[in-house]
Amino acid sequence: MTILSLRLPDSYHTMVKEISAKDKISINQFIISAVAEKISALETQDYLEERAARGSRNKFTTVLAKVPDKEPADYDR
Repeated sequence: MTILSLRLPDSYHTMVKEISAKDKISINQFIISAVAEKISALETQDYLEERAARGSRNKFTTVLAKVPDKEPADYDR
């Protein structure tokens, strides 16, 4: 585990203290969770961009053309 010295604006520190106290967790746990959430969001964005780059408009329209041209069932509206 790494020790990290972090400088926060007073307003952020106050908010972090209040939220972590409300959730009954330490400030350290709150910051770890926030960092993990941000990493997850960035990795998800990268993954979706990579998947989109592999997409094919032509394949999409080919598959879409196989869908029957009729109104959906009542349960599917």
